[in-house]
Amino acid sequence: MKQILKGVALAAALALPGLALANGSPQVKAAMTSAGCFACHAVSHKVVGPAYSWVAYMFAHKPGAKVTLAHKIISGGAGRWNAWTGGIPMVAHPGMSLAQAEQMAAWVLAQKPVAPPKP
Repeated sequence: MKQILKGVALAAALALPGLALANGSPQVKAAMTSAGCFACHAVSHKVVGPAYSWVAYMFAHKPGAKVTLAHKIISGGAGRWNAWTGGIPMVAHPGMSLAQAEQMAAWVLAQKPVAPPKP
């Protein structure tokens, strides 16, 4: 029985770091701050770009959302949010790795989804 409990505890310990990254890890938030994300975005309201909670709402339950957002973080651009941003494009981050962008996308998608207000 002790061996089973040790195995369960080990599995939980190995799974928790990934779970923390997806649910608002301070390390991911710090990386986003360093990358300048919070200069244009906030969790619950529009700054220049859409609120992260709006992004979470728009991409909720969409297959491939994390990868789609990661590529948008790297390549930047405009389009989907023009009605809220006035067409101001998101700055590209071409030097960012796909893995780092995916961690940031997972952090955004883990925010409480809130429908954006009417533009």
